[in-house]
Amino acid sequence: MLAIVLAALVVLGAVVFRGGGLGPGRAVVVAALRAAVQLAAVSVVLTAVLRSGWWTGLFVLLMFAVAAVTSARRVGVPRRVAPIAAAIGGGAAPVLALVLGSGVLPPKPIAVVPVSGIVIGGAMTATSQAARRALDELKTRHGEYEAALALGFLPRAAALEICLPTAGQALIPALDQTRTVGLVTLPGAYVGVLLGGASPVQAGVTQILVLIALLAAEAIAVLLVVQFVAAGLVRRH
Repeated sequence: MLAIVLAALVVLGAVVFRGGGLGPGRAVVVAALRAAVQLAAVSVVLTAVLRSGWWTGLFVLLMFAVAAVTSARRVGVPRRVAPIAAAIGGGAAPVLALVLGSGVLPPKPIAVVPVSGIVIGGAMTATSQAARRALDELKTRHGEYEAALALGFLPRAAALEICLPTAGQALIPALDQTRTVGLVTLPGAYVGVLLGGASPVQAGVTQILVLIALLAAEAIAVLLVVQFVAAGLVRRH
């Protein structure tokens, strides 16, 4: 039954995607197949990874590397992985250090891997959205950028005048999720902790920690990547 339901959902998504003019339906099918294969492989790998602290650390680094490469490609700057990685890492590293180093969450593989994945993934998404928007703003409002230069602004300051005001829009999904948690959605961390046998109170505490950690990591990542765009370290050719 699970296979039938999954197949039906994939077909539905593909038909809507193509019929609505959103793109080729094949994209939905390929994404679904990749997700299934990747999750199956990761499930096997995690069985071994969670037995070792060293393997856990290497796996987190792998997640970070994949996030940086994926974000750079999404932004359209595949050769600018270093500044993109710096933005993602700059957001995720201090948050994870505080959450895990303080002992709020146990520094055990079973806690480190999922929390790291959530925070790194959130920082990746925010970085991609902020960088894309900043680069698009600089392109479409190039005349305003030139006018700022004519008025005596330095290139970095002129670029920030254009792209910084819209950077916060990359945080809208995280802000909305945090504002409506429990009223509209019950995010994955809450449901996962509940299914693991914890009480609703414990699940709620875990979820609010994850949500606020995400907000902090994404805010730092967005600020850093916009600064990198303004400085010319992230640019399309």
